[in-house]
Amino acid sequence: MAKTPTGKNTSGRGQRDLKVKVKTARGRTLSSTRWLERQLNDPYVKRAQVDGYRGRAAYKILELDDKFRFLVPGARVVDLGCAPGGWCQVAVKRVNALGERPGKRVGTVLGIDLQEVEPVAGADTYVLDFMEDYADQKVKDWLGGKAEVVMSDMAASASGHKQTDHLRIMALCETAAYFAFDVLEEGGTFVAKVLAGGAEGDLQKLLKQKFDKVANVKPPASRSDSSEKFVVATGFRG
Repeated sequence: MAKTPTGKNTSGRGQRDLKVKVKTARGRTLSSTRWLERQLNDPYVKRAQVDGYRGRAAYKILELDDKFRFLVPGARVVDLGCAPGGWCQVAVKRVNALGERPGKRVGTVLGIDLQEVEPVAGADTYVLDFMEDYADQKVKDWLGGKAEVVMSDMAASASGHKQTDHLRIMALCETAAYFAFDVLEEGGTFVAKVLAGGAEGDLQKLLKQKFDKVANVKPPASRSDSSEKFVVATGFRG
């Protein structure tokens, strides 16, 4: 029996289509109307509001961690491009950064972004460009050591040209991977968003040289019409 992220049954007789329709208003483009309609009808958006997450993206990292189990109590986690903070919220709970799970190790969550982020309870957030010189050393100093997890939901600014956007995000992801090589402990995990489009081969080759296992996953929370997927590299060789 199929269920939505809200836990409600989507099968059976007598079901009615409750989809919200949005009329195109003066000053609103057709594309923005479609985006608004999609948001209003997205079960993950509704669930995020109920669960107190800052966006539907929180469920992507939840689903990835449910599958690969890298956010363990006591882990030190770096979230690159952490705004608005949903991934940090998930990591805080999973690594026990607030010490709410007695008998479990207490972890650390560090988020960095180019812009200030509204504080996340249990996480330390900093304004930092991870590409700048010595950014890796700053992160290790803030963490008090190396990280067990480096994760990134970053995306380059959209140009409107599909292939250009693909190349941009792949370059960003590859740069994030090199940053991870500098701050990860042996055995660590790297998680990052990529876009399908044909230029992933070089990144895959690079990660396979450095990690024991490299997987490409599209979690259920990723919209079916999106080309995004996530690379999960585990067992960093140092």
